[in-house]
Amino acid sequence: QVQLVESGGGLVQAGGSLRLSCAASGRSFSRYGMGWFRQAPGKEREFVTNISWSGSETYYVDSVKGRFTISRDNARNTVALQMNSLKPEETAVYYCTGSRNSSRERYGIEYWGKGTLVAVSS
Repeated sequence: QVQLVESGGGLVQAGGSLRLSCAASGRSFSRYGMGWFRQAPGKEREFVTNISWSGSETYYVDSVKGRFTISRDNARNTVALQMNSLKPEETAVYYCTGSRNSSRERYGIEYWGKGTLVAVSS
C-alpha cells in the first residue's frame, strides 16, 4: 500500500507560481511512476504530468509544457510539481498519483491522494 498526501495548494494570481508537494508513505515508493492529475469545477479529471520511477523520464500534457516541472526524491519519498505562469483556467483540485506502469489514464492509476486545491485569480 502507498498513501499519498498533497500539500502546497492555495490562491495565486494569474501569471504566478505555486509548488505542490506529495509525500508518500508505504513500501516500494521508488518502484512507482508518480504523477499529477487535476479536476476543474464541472469537468472531468485529466492527466497533467508524470515521472518514471527512476526520474529519468517525464511526460507533460501539451498545455503545461514549458511551465510545469515534475520532480521526485526517492530518498525522501516525495514528488513535487512546480507550476509557473499559472492561468485562471487551471483552477482545479490537483491529485498526486502512483502507478507501477506510469499510467496516464485514470483507470491505470493505482493510488490517489485526496487532492489539493489550486485557485488562480484573473
